[in-house]
Amino acid sequence: MYQENVILCVSSKYEEKYYLNEDFENLPSSIQRELQIMCVLYTEDIGGILTLEFDSKGNLNFITAANEGDLLYDEIGSALMIKKMREERKELLEALEMYYKVFFLGQTMEEE
Repeated sequence: MYQENVILCVSSKYEEKYYLNEDFENLPSSIQRELQIMCVLYTEDIGGILTLEFDSKGNLNFITAANEGDLLYDEIGSALMIKKMREERKELLEALEMYYKVFFLGQTMEEE
């Protein structure tokens, strides 16, 4: 059982890179693409770094960061965009949480 948080993916405006944790390479390519598009669009519009991370209970969290002194990072826009992504991609995010809970935490559907 995982005791610590596990990163699903990260996108960085500073390095202009996207990273998908190799533990999740078994996800269908369409889901991998959707995650990449979602994260890269976020960092292009808002700036900074976006990390999607599972906590020890299997909840998928959006974690944002920006370099100190980054005047282009839009903190208010960040909160609004994350809220919009959570609403528009609710089904995908819930499916990812279920996938993580079953395949990584070993939970059964009844435990949900």
